[in-house]
Amino acid sequence: MKTKLSFSTHVVIGVMLFALFFGAGNLIFPAELGQESGTNLWSAIIGFLITGTGLPLLGILAMSFSGSKNLQELASRINPTYAIFFTALLYLTIGPFFAAPRTGTVAYEVGFSSFFSDGNQQIALLIFTILFFAITLLFSLKPAKLVDNVGKILAPGIVILLGILLFMVIVKPMGSIQGPTEAYSNGSFVAGFLEGYNTMDALASLVFAIIVINAIRSMGVTSKQGILRATIKSGIVAIALLSLIYIGIGYLGATSTEAFGYFDTGGPVLSSAASYYFGALGSVLLAIIITLACLTTSIGLITACAEYFHTLIPKISYKMYVIFFSTLTFVVANFGLANIITFSQPVLMFLYPLAIVLIVLAFLSPLFNHSRIVYISATIVTFLISIFDGLKSLCESLGIDYFGWMKPIVSFYEQSLPMYDQGLGWLIPALVVIAITGIIVRVQKLSTANA
Repeated sequence: MKTKLSFSTHVVIGVMLFALFFGAGNLIFPAELGQESGTNLWSAIIGFLITGTGLPLLGILAMSFSGSKNLQELASRINPTYAIFFTALLYLTIGPFFAAPRTGTVAYEVGFSSFFSDGNQQIALLIFTILFFAITLLFSLKPAKLVDNVGKILAPGIVILLGILLFMVIVKPMGSIQGPTEAYSNGSFVAGFLEGYNTMDALASLVFAIIVINAIRSMGVTSKQGILRATIKSGIVAIALLSLIYIGIGYLGATSTEAFGYFDTGGPVLSSAASYYFGALGSVLLAIIITLACLTTSIGLITACAEYFHTLIPKISYKMYVIFFSTLTFVVANFGLANIITFSQPVLMFLYPLAIVLIVLAFLSPLFNHSRIVYISATIVTFLISIFDGLKSLCESLGIDYFGWMKPIVSFYEQSLPMYDQGLGWLIPALVVIAITGIIVRVQKLSTANA
């Protein structure tokens, strides 16, 4: 039995984890953030890195530290029914509702949208996504090592191509950095923090963790401490790569505004930069690599989603789940990238706080003897606040007033909760409840022991 792995093995596992995380959102959101934050880039990017790389690392470590077999088992510490609800919603979010459709729309916007006139964009997207998700369907029906191998080749390819592009941005910027937009003029750190939700990597980390832990186990490390140590080292490699790319793409976005103006999403920022530095050849190369990378991500997400729901309801075959989720993903993709991002916000504002609190509870669990009452109370408090954050975001996405029954509750939260206006009103109440219930549990245990 091994107790530790070599440095090169940690790097290999770290690069594998990076490849799992690295998808469509990792390219477009830092570019969009760079454009909008402008001269406030650095405070915004720090906030973005906390939720975009810090939380995913904590998610991986939380699963390793908890010793849970999967996310549903960890969430069952709250309640078995809640665990199914939370896990299923998380899989749907990183699967056919938002992240998987985004792979097709990002591949189209970055690689192909510039070849079509404004009037033909919708029909071009339709044709592209038919082909894209048909390929996804075929490979997902029989997940093979081909996808893994292509991913291993593509991940370094994308990093090299982006590295060359970002080197050019540093040596010869496209223009001077402009002032921030209204969203980033005040509170750019919090705006960047919330923008990091869009990567969905903290949610995905709770699923990907098991892949990493199994990879470490397969190399002979079986002790809990050994697995945790190897997970930390491998995780640091993955988030270091992601952080460098986020900072570079953020800077690229910030320097692109003077040359190209503002785009609705981050996709055209990258394609415009590739064309600016390398002409048509650069654009075509970027299009091919990003399309293939998005394709492998799409196949991975559909496969994971189908496998989970087949485990949950085995009466329906894996094949039927793949067909259903591929079709649903295709339909959602044709709403366009901007709409997918807009309508994912309400779900993320609801789901992210619950995921963050579960991660925190997993680490603190030994301190309160894994008491279910601490898990339940912290989750209820977070749920009651984050559900209204999600509803507020939904109303804003639809451009409608808050529902009448919401207004007094939202007003109460605004007046009572610190940082509520910044979307972080759940944070202090959750921590306070964890502290109070945790202390009560420990005191009760001491009282029982001394009785």
